[in-house]
Amino acid sequence: MSREAYQIPTSQGGSSAPGQGTNLSRTFDNAEGATMNYICGDCGYKFAIRRSDTIRCKECGCRILYKERTKRMVQFEAR
Repeated sequence: MSREAYQIPTSQGGSSAPGQGTNLSRTFDNAEGATMNYICGDCGYKFAIRRSDTIRCKECGCRILYKERTKRMVQFEAR
């Protein structure tokens, strides 16, 4: 297909706002409020922090944090 024959895809809803019919805008909105669980490297306190929070334990103030391991099963194939 040549450059001249290419047609820009339009959204299904008829609105002209970019990202209106996609999940892309929703994921960016949720990324600000999403929390991750961390474990303090000093006292072992478990807590959740957001992207905008400071990287510091809320209990003792230590800055060494470990991400909590996922509960989802992860399986690798070894040779």
